[in-house]
Amino acid sequence: MRKIVLLGSTGSIGTQTLDVVRNNRSELEVVGIAALKSVDKVEEQVREFKPKYVCMYDEEAARRLKDRIADTKVEVFAGMDGLLDIVSVPEADTVLTAVVGMIGIRPTIRAIEQGKDIALANKETLVCAGHIIMPLARAKNVQILPVDSEHSAIFQSLNGEPRDKVEKILLTASGGPFRGRHADELKDMTAADALKHPNWDMGPKVTIDSSSLVNKGLEVMEARWLFDVSLDNIQVVVHPQSIVHSAVQFVDGAVIAQLGVPDMKLPILYALFYPDRRPMAEKRLDLFELGSLTFEAPDTDTFKGLKLAFDAARIGGSMPTVFNAANEMAVKRFLKGDIRYLQIYDMIERAMDHHERVDNPDVPAILEAERQTYEFLSSLQF
Repeated sequence: MRKIVLLGSTGSIGTQTLDVVRNNRSELEVVGIAALKSVDKVEEQVREFKPKYVCMYDEEAARRLKDRIADTKVEVFAGMDGLLDIVSVPEADTVLTAVVGMIGIRPTIRAIEQGKDIALANKETLVCAGHIIMPLARAKNVQILPVDSEHSAIFQSLNGEPRDKVEKILLTASGGPFRGRHADELKDMTAADALKHPNWDMGPKVTIDSSSLVNKGLEVMEARWLFDVSLDNIQVVVHPQSIVHSAVQFVDGAVIAQLGVPDMKLPILYALFYPDRRPMAEKRLDLFELGSLTFEAPDTDTFKGLKLAFDAARIGGSMPTVFNAANEMAVKRFLKGDIRYLQIYDMIERAMDHHERVDNPDVPAILEAERQTYEFLSSLQF
């Protein structure tokens, strides 16, 4: 029985994780769930999955939830302290981090310190703190099991292969809803346009990031830390069908890839049962029905998010945090209709140009770089 604390239980990855648990109740138990402020959804989850612990990041939401579930014995935590407490509970052996944003960093570090395996779906953890997370995981003999479909595919392709024989990581991207468009066609695109992803059902922030290729840039930074490869050995390949989830090329020229239908429940299931595999009652890949697979180079002149991500990663230090924070703020403003689509890139570039890099930042320095980025961008007119 694997016992899980799930951070981000009401989001896209969180709800699909609970689907996986629902179908594997004899082998998976949710002992803790955490969410931002969706009291109604969390109450439903508490009553169905009966965790011992729950945390609401919003303290007012925690008070309301505590009243709503007063007839249960569930212990309710609140805020960042609550997240740190819930990942430390002795019953859990695995923490699945599916929260969006920087709030995932400190709970992940605490969980590793407590010896919990990490099923990782929070990008900021490695983008901003990979230099802290990976050495700590090795020191504590903790597994970091990727949940993103691309990183799970690379992880599976590397299974049983010597890491020193890797020549190149081939990180696939769907290209998003705007693939093939040029900059002059993108300037008037709305949030509704950008949210029409052709293959994946994801939350709004990740879907916007996919359209701009920022998401793929964040995944490049993650892959660098997860698989201990240089940026020069990571190649992004646009694959519109989203069937080849990623691949690894080895020194002898062999390429090993993981293929499957675009369904996040597969990498979630693999992470939670690794190194075993379990049956999943979902649609199977039919190569005859599919017919063909295509691949193309990304257009980094139009979709500058990928190029900016490589630039931030090469600069290193606190710059990936600035890239991430600027994009996060830009996407929020775009979703509200405050800025135009291409201004997402403008905000990232302005923030990176303004920032003075901090070498090897600790967690307070990472959070300070984020704060300074928000403050700087708030002072500008877009």
